[in-house]
Amino acid sequence: MAISRIPPAALSLKQFLQRQRVLGIYRNMLRTIRQVPDEADRKYLTDWARAEFKRNKDATNQDAIRMMITQANNHLEELQKSLALARS
Repeated sequence: MAISRIPPAALSLKQFLQRQRVLGIYRNMLRTIRQVPDEADRKYLTDWARAEFKRNKDATNQDAIRMMITQANNHLEELQKSLALARS
């Protein structure tokens, strides 16, 4: 009987790629938030982003995770557009 070298808690390829996508969105969101000129707003947005990602970190339902990724991308695009308008 062959023994598997993969630990029991290892992520599947699909889960790994999804995790990388979520981490990328999180990093992009924090980078975008750093561009907010007002310090109070920046702190509020940083705390909000951290709380949202932390609140959903244990989600396992693939459909729910896809929906949250879409929602996070929409929030990120909205924030980027708002910053672009504020600069112009």
